[in-house]
Amino acid sequence: MTNYDLIIIGGGSGGIAAAVSAYDNGISSILLIEKEAYLGGILLQCIHNGFGLHTYKEELTGPEYANRASSELLKRKINYKLNSMVIDITPDFVVTYTNKEEGYQQVKAKAIICATGCSERSRGAIAIPGDRPQGVMSAGQAQKYLNIEGYMVGKKVFILGSGDIGLIMARRMVLEGAEVLGVAEIMPYSNGLNRNIVQCLNDYNIPLYLSHTVKEIKGQGKLEKIVICKVDDKLQYIDGTEQEISVDTLLLSVGLIPSNPLIENLGVEIHPRTKGPIVDESYQTSIPGIFSCGNSLHVHDLVDFVSLEGKKAGFFAAKYIKNELCTNQKVDIKNGVGVSYVLPTQVDIQNIDELQINFRCVKPFKTCYIIVKNGDKVIKTIKKPYLVPSEMEKVVIKKDLLQNLDYLTVEVVDG
Repeated sequence: MTNYDLIIIGGGSGGIAAAVSAYDNGISSILLIEKEAYLGGILLQCIHNGFGLHTYKEELTGPEYANRASSELLKRKINYKLNSMVIDITPDFVVTYTNKEEGYQQVKAKAIICATGCSERSRGAIAIPGDRPQGVMSAGQAQKYLNIEGYMVGKKVFILGSGDIGLIMARRMVLEGAEVLGVAEIMPYSNGLNRNIVQCLNDYNIPLYLSHTVKEIKGQGKLEKIVICKVDDKLQYIDGTEQEISVDTLLLSVGLIPSNPLIENLGVEIHPRTKGPIVDESYQTSIPGIFSCGNSLHVHDLVDFVSLEGKKAGFFAAKYIKNELCTNQKVDIKNGVGVSYVLPTQVDIQNIDELQINFRCVKPFKTCYIIVKNGDKVIKTIKKPYLVPSEMEKVVIKKDLLQNLDYLTVEVVDG
């Protein structure tokens, strides 16, 4: 059995950044394992631009971003496996993977970084009533069919959910000659970035139906019609608001779920809101030596943030391997009023010079305040012109404000 200091599971932007960072911080015995045939993950099917503004200070397509990131890994000659599926991790960090060339293999690590990304919620997850015809698929699946495999998935398209992949696919389908009849969003606000609302819907006159959902799917063999319906503030159908629309394709952009079966089986604590692992300031999970980053931790808006998170996870994993990571003075970080979740949920200030807390608000706010408290004492207040749930927000707190901690709470209140 081959021994490594660090094994990274997942070769997308987060896993690549983690490998490069760990290497640059003194860890050369690294193995990165990727299940697909190429490094880059989901970026390879995202042929639109808009990536890299934070990381590379220029606008790139997904494949261009993936190539830039992968080149850094290759430059350092970090060991990696492609077409390799990890099937098990034991409590003593023995990782089992399989591939066509090597068959069944086991390797052992001192630390593991999980960068396995996320999966799309399906029709079954949201239980849309009706028939079960062809033509209903996730937006990401349609993106792969169109951009990677070259298949046109439909000509008369409707999209359920205003997540960013759905919005981007609305534009993509129009550019390929399809008629996109609309996007329905069950919430009274969009769940996509504002720039995607403008560039993908408004610029192409695609209607957005807020507070609407698909009530029924109709079709024998192939999709023929859908029925959309308005919902009330409790997300219940409003009778009499039904609209029947003839379509041949329904794309679902109804949320992403972090993919963590490997570490869940080990007993890693999972956050009830994000569905990713609970981590501290070092991106270490509830099991010492197992770290998490990227969309397997929580769903991100921008790939640049995934790379930054991977970089931090690699840095702290390197400190752990070198026995330089402190873990004995942890303080809880909680989400207060107006905040859906915070990340991290614990901090040991011995490991940091400043603390960055990422969070999402529970609803859109205009002219509001972000308030950070140490127990009942306010230690930082930030005024914001607006906040929306679709955009991850952050607050940075200097170490000199993090003394004599009881617990930290992040709140958002109207101004």
